[in-house]
Amino acid sequence: MREKTIIRTSVIGILANLLLAGFKAAVGLFTHSVAIVMDAVNNLSDALSSVITIIGTRLAAKAPDRKHPLGHGRTEYLTAAIISIIVLYAGVTALIESVKKILHPVTPDYGPAALIIVAVAVAVKLLLGRYVKSVGRKVNSDALVNSGEDARLDAVISFTTLVAAGIYLLFHISLEAWLGAIIAAFIIKSGVDMLRETISRILGERVDSDLARAIKETVASFPDVYGAYDLILHSYGPERLVGSVHIEVPDYYTADQLDHLQRDIFAKVYQEHGVGLVGIGVYARNTGDTAAARAYDRVRDLVTAHEHVLQLHGFHYHEEEKELQFDVVLSFDAPDREALYREIVEEVQEAFPDHKVRVALDADISD
Repeated sequence: MREKTIIRTSVIGILANLLLAGFKAAVGLFTHSVAIVMDAVNNLSDALSSVITIIGTRLAAKAPDRKHPLGHGRTEYLTAAIISIIVLYAGVTALIESVKKILHPVTPDYGPAALIIVAVAVAVKLLLGRYVKSVGRKVNSDALVNSGEDARLDAVISFTTLVAAGIYLLFHISLEAWLGAIIAAFIIKSGVDMLRETISRILGERVDSDLARAIKETVASFPDVYGAYDLILHSYGPERLVGSVHIEVPDYYTADQLDHLQRDIFAKVYQEHGVGLVGIGVYARNTGDTAAARAYDRVRDLVTAHEHVLQLHGFHYHEEEKELQFDVVLSFDAPDREALYREIVEEVQEAFPDHKVRVALDADISD
């Protein structure tokens, strides 16, 4: 369904741009206007963006294979990057042409036919951009969102031409080149922002806060699960998330009980959130041990006294073996996370000199 929606929206974009290109080319040839003919060529490049979106969507929908066992969904990110580069190129080209006109000004010729063409292009591109962008956000397609933004920016460029024409016809002042340069700068910025956002997705971003909290709440809703920690999600496309999580359960749980619990957690998380938790680690919580409770309270007071400590979890105490271990989550805002980690280990070791202290340093991966 998602694939069909993206392709259908892209086809609408192709048809709209081809109609505009044909209309502009016919009028441009009839009126001998090179500018209108070049604008028709620009519409063909916009149609190319929609073609790229369709190709990327079809490639992303390919079934997993031996070389790509988790599918080809990340192809959509590459498609979005290509469209971002097209937008960036359009902005740079527009800036170059505007600078040329500033350095070598020419008397503009705003004929009725040209202005009508521009007005029609503004209306069509504005409506097309809003439609494509809204569908892109609805189906979580960066490629469609970028295509919609490209169409919207084209409408803005064309609208500045109308503004420049109005100023020239009223006051005989030509501002087309200057307005073009300003708009081109905004287009370049938009292209850079889109490309940066797409690259960020490819590199791997922090888990969405609402989704992370919802998954942890689902995991912790099972009986005897005291908490869910260390949630990590990997994106293999907008619609494919896999990851892992740690759960804290009583220390008396058997392997059979853990097996049933992990299978149930996987099924419920996948059903409710569409996320596959391919790895579910286990922390064993001490039960019926007052010495462990006292040790935990003491460690918690020591560790949480530090400013950049976000969480302490996975605590386990072995009184007979004189061993305690836990994980500590440190904020990325800490000036020196490694130094803070060493300081925490030293403080806990001093508080428990006859114990073997094991502390795992966790990053602030998800909320």
